Amino acid sequence: MSETRTSRLAAGLGRHPDFLKLWAGETISLVGSQLTLFALPLTAVIWLHASPLEMGVLGALQFAPFLLLSLVAGVWADRLPRRPILIVANVGRAVLLGTVPVMAITGWLTMGYLYVIAFGVGILTVFFDVAYQSYLPVLVTREQLVEGNSKLEASNSVAQITGPVLAGGLVQILTAPIAIALDAASFLISAFCLSLIRRRETAPIVSRPQQPLWSEIREGLGVVIGNPVLRSIAACTGTNNFFSNIRFAVLTIYIVREVGIEPGLLGVIFAIGSVGALIGALLASSIARRWGVGPTLILASLIGGIGALALPAAQGTITVVVSLLTLGIFLNSGANPIYNITQVSLRQAITPYHLQGRMNASMRFLVWGTIPLGSLVGGALGQLIGVHTTLAIGAVGGLLSVIWVFFSPVRGLTHPTDQADD
Repeated sequence: MSETRTSRLAAGLGRHPDFLKLWAGETISLVGSQLTLFALPLTAVIWLHASPLEMGVLGALQFAPFLLLSLVAGVWADRLPRRPILIVANVGRAVLLGTVPVMAITGWLTMGYLYVIAFGVGILTVFFDVAYQSYLPVLVTREQLVEGNSKLEASNSVAQITGPVLAGGLVQILTAPIAIALDAASFLISAFCLSLIRRRETAPIVSRPQQPLWSEIREGLGVVIGNPVLRSIAACTGTNNFFSNIRFAVLTIYIVREVGIEPGLLGVIFAIGSVGALIGALLASSIARRWGVGPTLILASLIGGIGALALPAAQGTITVVVSLLTLGIFLNSGANPIYNITQVSLRQAITPYHLQGRMNASMRFLVWGTIPLGSLVGGALGQLIGVHTTLAIGAVGGLLSVIWVFFSPVRGLTHPTDQADD
């Protein structure tokens, strides 16, 4: 390793100007996204009086593009410069979300319109997310991936703490649709920060011999399915996402209607519980170094599953309900960044650069493609057997997802670069 490179690594990403621009833009956008994550379902439940089935459809449409378009987005992310994709996606999401408060003020907001916006934002999010995870290895070295992902996940954790409090207050005072307007503004700021990045993407990533579209898609899927480590991570994450969204489809209805918690208090619960996400993001790197990549993934999956079990257990007095909801969110949100930082860094480290876009897209297709299915199942179950029983089914199923990584080669991995393929 050269002296220049050694000194750059020692300095860390805190002195990496292009990474700092990426980090700043994403941090602002993540806080805004928490507003929509909180306010969109509340708009449906409180403003439009949505049923459990309608909530399931709304959740499904938000993530259906990951099932429909992820593989195509991965090819684009490997064929084209990734930064322009990120900028266009952010501007597009700002425009779409900005129409929601306008429609609400004019009295034209309907569930049908929310469906269209959710689907449109989901399409742009597919392209952003695939290009985003593939862009980080362009900006930083392989040795800096864990640090970079940790910093980005820490921002996500801070957003999970501050976003719900801000959103709860805005929803309580100004209504949910108005809160969504701030998320639209955050996407514009993020696009501006990304436009300031000066590092050019290298020729092997931007310009490379192109095969037919379906051949490139097959190659990307083959990277994931043909690798036992990536395959087991995809199975674990996809199973957990399926059951998590069975829960999420009915969680807002359960908390607002059956438990009777106001938006302001709900924001505080999520904010306090989400402190776990910040702790998890800060500890993820040290935990992975101390215990190894495989054991860390297994431990995080178990802790997240245990946290999910606290949600259907939240019954009784308001003190018991608030305590259990906060505990469940704390454990679940704390486990998520530990799991995500570890598995994303592992994926990025073992995949050749020219396949990063399609690998990430294939993972998105496999693990996020289960989200709309879970939302639809959760909405239907909530309508048929009640939201509380549906929550319990989602919690138990999520806990069992750890089986995929426990009985796989992942369990024996100690470092993300153990299976690196240059």
